[in-house]
Amino acid sequence: MAARYRVARDRAVGYRSRMPESRLAPPALPTHDALTGERFSMDLAAVKRAAARTAGRLHVTPLLSSIGAAEALRRSGGPLLGDGRIRLKSEHLQRTGSYKVRGMLNRVSQMVEHFGEAEVQRRGLITFSAGNAAAAYAWAGRAFKIPVHVVMPRSAVPAKIAACESYGATVHLVDGLMGEAGLKKDALIKELGLFDAHPFDDPYVISGHGTLGAEILEQLPEADVVIGGLGGGGMLCGAAVALRALKPGIRIYGVEPEGSAAVKLAVEAGSVVPVQPQSIADGLGAPYAGSWTLPLASKLIDACVTLPDAEILGGLRFLAERCKQVVEPAGAAALAALLFGRVPVSEGDRVVVIVSGGNVDLTRMPEFLSNALPVPGAR
Repeated sequence: MAARYRVARDRAVGYRSRMPESRLAPPALPTHDALTGERFSMDLAAVKRAAARTAGRLHVTPLLSSIGAAEALRRSGGPLLGDGRIRLKSEHLQRTGSYKVRGMLNRVSQMVEHFGEAEVQRRGLITFSAGNAAAAYAWAGRAFKIPVHVVMPRSAVPAKIAACESYGATVHLVDGLMGEAGLKKDALIKELGLFDAHPFDDPYVISGHGTLGAEILEQLPEADVVIGGLGGGGMLCGAAVALRALKPGIRIYGVEPEGSAAVKLAVEAGSVVPVQPQSIADGLGAPYAGSWTLPLASKLIDACVTLPDAEILGGLRFLAERCKQVVEPAGAAALAALLFGRVPVSEGDRVVVIVSGGNVDLTRMPEFLSNALPVPGAR
């Protein structure tokens, strides 16, 4: 295990500074919002506007901590972390059970500001999602009495489908994965004239997620490392916008399943790489990194690391058994990557892990627990 830490550190330290040598340059960051046509600058000011736009409607999620997780890391050959604990930013306790409402409420609120509430209500909006983004748009749309359509894979977690319906959304199920869901969404836009509300590649969604990064530093200004999951990249890229602006030296690591590494592949290629996501972590199953998230990830994230599903489930089991937190696989991926030695951390680092979602299919928990690899060093 100690050897794994040395390899991870050697590969990841200085990752961004070596970018011209190790990977192709990404495309330029867009300058306009595709939905409204207005100019948009992805910066801390945009995050602050998102915070003002959504103020009072969302939870300030607690920053939990785990001494047991830090001790397991140390016993497995990792370093002794600052304060002898790992912090858990508990976005699984956010409204709708995930961080997604941060961005989706910001996007919907801005649509109402720009187009007028009556026009958005008349046309309605649509998104495609494995579940959490769909539920967040449904929740945000309900707040403004806006009709919301969501396209989801038929294999989506039943509880996520039910949540969308409970928030009043019209759910369209498709065979296949997220790529097929995106195609169905495009067809319905042409048929019904709906506004296209993207689940991750959208400047208002990303800047809304940026409030998560600002909140972390409000709760722990001393943070040295932030680790979060990557699907399409909207959450961690948004958080990174705020984190880098407020604390330039902070280290940020993105975590993806080995079978669903859209962001890592795109960053290495310098262009969008379509993938067919294959992972137990459906919340990290984006079919591609987008025009906003690719350049942001290339610029702001120190490294993208991958791990197998069995390790992700090991993190899920550890959170349930040792931290008493029930989360979905995607929500456990970041902690799993740290505990299994795939993220380089150093002695004394104060580490924050984003626990991104808790919308787990409880009927599958026995399967998840039985397929989980034991966390090294856990007792």
